[in-house]
Amino acid sequence: MAERAPRVVAELGRPETPEETAARKAENSLKHRQRQTTKNLVLALGASLALVVVIVLLVPRSDTPLERDVDVAQVAEQAKIASDDPIAVPELPEGWRANAAELRTSQTDGVTAWYIGYLTPSDEYLGVYQGFDANPTWVSELLARTLATGTTTIAGVEWTVYDNRKTGDDVGNARYALTTESGGSTFVLLGTASPDEFTALATAIAPTVDAQD
Repeated sequence: MAERAPRVVAELGRPETPEETAARKAENSLKHRQRQTTKNLVLALGASLALVVVIVLLVPRSDTPLERDVDVAQVAEQAKIASDDPIAVPELPEGWRANAAELRTSQTDGVTAWYIGYLTPSDEYLGVYQGFDANPTWVSELLARTLATGTTTIAGVEWTVYDNRKTGDDVGNARYALTTESGGSTFVLLGTASPDEFTALATAIAPTVDAQD
């Protein structure tokens, strides 16, 4: 049988040399592997997206809002064991939401305090601390070691003012604060709320401040 003549390659206008044939086959093999790799990546991505969809569908959801509405008065009844002094349970108008109420003990000096965390009508934070037999160090740590800027009298109670709203220092939540002492309790109001909202809360707890022994 006669030997078949080498195939003429149109681009070359002549038969391929053995070296050119080997190079062409190697290039075709490389392109095939690249197409397979791309295909595999697309399939893997599709499988991952499908898995994410399944997980999202299977994870249970709750209609409970993230902003809790704590019954401060109910928690305060349990917290009364910490002190014989009256515990602050402010009566505030609609729009104020308590998302925390608990006893907290400082890890630094062991001071126990009654704490209430509020979201104000303007959606700002305002915290109430009533420290029992507290000391200046406890107050200083709550207020990020900032200095007093003045005093004010609200509903007959004199408060020390810490106005840090214009400082560039990192003062955490102590952008504005009020402190006062009465009986065995030290009261600290601190947060990012407006002075008017601080005044509203200070007015609400004035009867408790006055009632201290």
